[in-house]
Amino acid sequence: MRERLFDLGLWLLLCVPVLLRSDPNDGGSWLQVALGVVVLGGCVAVSRRWPLVALAATVAASLPASLELFTPSYSLALVAFGYLAGRRQEHTRAALWLFGSVAVAGLALTWLTRTSLGQWFTLLLALALAVVAPWLIGRYVRQYDRLVRSGWELADRMEREQAAVADRERLRERSRIAGDMHDSLGHDLALIAIRAGALEVSSELGPEQQRAAGELRRAAADATARLRDIIGVLREDDSAAPTSPPGETVEELTARARASGLAVTLAPTPVPTLPGMSGLALHRVVQEGLTNAARHAPGAAVSVTVDQDPTSVRVRVVSGPGTGGTGSGGGTGLVGLDERVRLAGGTLGHRATDDGGFALTAVLPRNPPAPLPAAPTSARELDRARREVRKGLARAIWIPLALLAALGLLMAGVALWTQARSYLEPADYDRIRVGQSLAEIDEEAEDWPDRPLDGPPRGAPAEPPGMDACRYYRSTMLAAIPVYRLCFADGHLAGKAEVP
Repeated sequence: MRERLFDLGLWLLLCVPVLLRSDPNDGGSWLQVALGVVVLGGCVAVSRRWPLVALAATVAASLPASLELFTPSYSLALVAFGYLAGRRQEHTRAALWLFGSVAVAGLALTWLTRTSLGQWFTLLLALALAVVAPWLIGRYVRQYDRLVRSGWELADRMEREQAAVADRERLRERSRIAGDMHDSLGHDLALIAIRAGALEVSSELGPEQQRAAGELRRAAADATARLRDIIGVLREDDSAAPTSPPGETVEELTARARASGLAVTLAPTPVPTLPGMSGLALHRVVQEGLTNAARHAPGAAVSVTVDQDPTSVRVRVVSGPGTGGTGSGGGTGLVGLDERVRLAGGTLGHRATDDGGFALTAVLPRNPPAPLPAAPTSARELDRARREVRKGLARAIWIPLALLAALGLLMAGVALWTQARSYLEPADYDRIRVGQSLAEIDEEAEDWPDRPLDGPPRGAPAEPPGMDACRYYRSTMLAAIPVYRLCFADGHLAGKAEVP
């Protein structure tokens, strides 16, 4: 409804100049008024869907009234539809083709009607000021509105994304906690199983105590398997490792494993301390290696070796062949460990040894690189919208400047060409004599100009009496004065003079 009211008001406003300037009192007719009102109504009706059609129709209605394009009846319509074309048209190429077509059509009409090129220059000036300039203003307003609209859309989207990120981070933190529970409790349960296995075969205990120790060992193994299945559901493939350091050092970890019955050696001591993610990853590599050895190769000897250089630390956990494990893992521990080492900037490797054991190796940097946050999609889209607006502003500046420069060069070229047509060589002026006919003068002169000037220069002395006509020619190519005056009477040259 609002759009219809706007179109109606626009149509009534544009019809006012037609009613005032095209009626019979101003040299027009009521037929012209009716045609103008109908044309403007049609232009307003199609201006939303085809804005360039409305602009072209207005130009077509203006040119027959005046080759200078700027007419009292349709000047306001040219400005309005030029602005609406820039405001509503998506692409600019069609508009540029229309402006070029109007200029070419004006030149063709000037040639067909044998009028002065000054009217065509006036048409180009009116086209630039009454059509192109409002069109550029409309383009700027369109780009600015697009930037504002994009900003509000991005703000709304960022609010939704922020809420989604908060929910995702809560779930991810729960997954991290679950992963740490699996790693720490799985390690402790594996050590409990080793202690129970040692008690199960101890000769100092009776059959009942050995049977209870066996049940304890199997219960620990079953608890480890259930813990792995439950926590495995909560793990995320892209979950990041927690940033909090463990509560014990590598020396304390190996000592606790040794006290639980695991034959583990650590060399050298003390183990170098690494900051941040690298220190956490070092602890986790040793913990995972001891846990796998206790679970899959109980009774086997385990060696932990930590070597260092100025830039990195290399940790290696090697376990020998065991007598039979307490269960088979699903491989999720190594997958999570590989992600944790990668986040710390290191590399992880694991393989079976030649004697049937297992080797776990990690290389960790002393100074892990800081993660670079990725630019959010909303920021990239906002930057792209800003670039589009800057391009629109640049076009709004260079297009008028280019048009004005082209118009100036064209006017200068036409002015030189016009001056050359009315230039009389000083030698030819000296050669002609009073009493010669125009035909004789044309034959004697080497390069007689095509046409004289339109009239005498301002401030020229009065023409001699009794002359039929006087013609004025340029005496120099660039200067407007002095000029040569040739006066004729009865078809013969009656007088010549240089008019200052």
